[in-house]
Amino acid sequence: MSTNDNTSTLKSTIDGVTGAVQNAIGSITGSTADQTKGEAKQHKADAEYDASQATVKIPGLTASSSGAVTKDDPDRGAGKYNQTMGSAKETIGGLVGSENLKAAGRQQNEEGQAQEAKGQVNDYVSGVSDRVAGTVGGAFAGITGNKKAQAEYQNQHDTGKTQQRGAEHDIQKKADAEYDASQRPV
Repeated sequence: MSTNDNTSTLKSTIDGVTGAVQNAIGSITGSTADQTKGEAKQHKADAEYDASQATVKIPGLTASSSGAVTKDDPDRGAGKYNQTMGSAKETIGGLVGSENLKAAGRQQNEEGQAQEAKGQVNDYVSGVSDRVAGTVGGAFAGITGNKKAQAEYQNQHDTGKTQQRGAEHDIQKKADAEYDASQRPV
């Protein structure tokens, strides 16, 4: 479980802007102390941002710097399996000259891609929902002074963030692969 002072993208952005303003004021006024403090705040903000984005993605799971671990939606794994099997069938169909096997493989691969995308969307939406509910619930629990509920909501937020980051990782990985494939000479 994380503490309430864990890193967030919003906090790092605010700290970065504050540091830049302090640095600029120091430059205008000639105060090297303000410039140094502003630069330090910007460096801290960069580190906070990196920590807020930190996740480890392994097949079927995502772990984050907050300590949360989430399991991928089952459609993601099943979709990857169908893509692999479809590609294998398509390759074997091409090697043995079977257009039926080749077409069946292509169809299974495409269905697997759609299935994986559905699972990614489910994980992303669920993650965003948990982050919002955790943030709102945690704020309310903080106002009422309920520390136990606040910690539970923070855990819900962290789990949602981890789930969202895992989906984002796979979506970005696929987009990068498609871009790389589009850049290869034909």
